[in-house]
Amino acid sequence: MYYVQDGTQRCGLYECRKCGTRFLDERIAPVLNCPYCGEESVDMEIGPDDEIPQYEETAVLLEVIEGEENVERYDALLSLAITGGNYDWI
Repeated sequence: MYYVQDGTQRCGLYECRKCGTRFLDERIAPVLNCPYCGEESVDMEIGPDDEIPQYEETAVLLEVIEGEENVERYDALLSLAITGGNYDWI
């Protein structure tokens, strides 16, 4: 599968408030760091006068998906948006 591993029974459907991307993640929490735009804003090279960077958790949990068939269905639908309808990877 594209977002989660094969055989996943339960995952969370998230939407980023910043970039609007929807994705699945095996971790289930009210908010997560967006894998698409959240890591770009943090520069881990800091100097002695710089502040420690903070991760901005912008992805909000929309729904908990349960059952292997439902997880596969959501994964396939969301991945089609990313791959542009290319079915060759399936």
